[in-house]
Amino acid sequence: MKKAYYLFNPGRLSRKDNTLKFTPIDEHGNEEKPRYLPVEQVDQLFCFGSVDANSAMYNFLGKNEIAVHFFDYYENYTGSFLSKDYLLSGKMLIAQTEHYASKSKRIEIAKAFIDGASYNMLKNLKYYDNRGKDLQEIINKMEDLRSKIEHTKKVDELMGVEGNIRMHYYDAFNLILNHFEMGNRTKQPPMNPVNALISFGNMMCYAQVLRSLHQTQLNPTISYLHSPGERRYSLALDIAEIFKPILVDRVIFKVLNKKEIQDKDFDIQLNRTVLKDNARKTFIESFESRLNETIMHRSLKKKVSYKHLIKLEAYKLQKHLLEMETYKPLKIWW
Repeated sequence: MKKAYYLFNPGRLSRKDNTLKFTPIDEHGNEEKPRYLPVEQVDQLFCFGSVDANSAMYNFLGKNEIAVHFFDYYENYTGSFLSKDYLLSGKMLIAQTEHYASKSKRIEIAKAFIDGASYNMLKNLKYYDNRGKDLQEIINKMEDLRSKIEHTKKVDELMGVEGNIRMHYYDAFNLILNHFEMGNRTKQPPMNPVNALISFGNMMCYAQVLRSLHQTQLNPTISYLHSPGERRYSLALDIAEIFKPILVDRVIFKVLNKKEIQDKDFDIQLNRTVLKDNARKTFIESFESRLNETIMHRSLKKKVSYKHLIKLEAYKLQKHLLEMETYKPLKIWW
């Protein structure tokens, strides 16, 4: 079974036969013990330190369909290396474009994304409300706002409704988290530990969705909720909205409330907050564990992982674009 590997240290990436060889380099420029990764086990690489690799290495990665995601020192996602789009379909590209160009078709898909995302946010709050966190007032406000989704006529208007829903949702974090406060949502840069975890987790979710999209016929640059723009895969942003409450927020609640990550695990600076290496590793371990959890799928009648649910979401969108069936977003039923 292929999986993701995380490279936290600066180092050199090279090939040895059919194995990836990563040689970490310490702060003094000295090589440390190499790490060997059999190619058949690698699905994608996440690089949090500078990685030195030549074009032959990237040719090898591309031929083996291994994605590489890059993050800077401040944990900002900076880009991805993806293999050739071997599944691209002209028919699908035309269908995607037609649904974007049509205002009625675009808003229908955009509404579905927000419907699914907000439903999953509420599911999180109801879970904690049932465990004594007293979130009913916030839940009521969010449900009132959700009722407006179906009546929106423009994407900008829909984004406004979503922004208000999310504002109340983040207010609930202060009640759910035992030892941390959310404060205002700050992104670039995040100003406190909770915001730093949200930003980091959202980028991890985005990269995972992008990888799943690359394994389908969908073009990740044509989107419906977020406006398509240069230098970003905006369809991954669209679909990630549905999965952030399920994959990111639940992991944040877990690692903070169980004190797996604490105040001492953050580098709190004057104008930003950054996760220290141990906190980053702890979060990633919990995130990967969450991705690999399985649930019994109601339609497929078999257990599937959260990771596979992302790809299934892309397949559902494909069928909608080809007018085979109406797209219905993933809503937590378990």
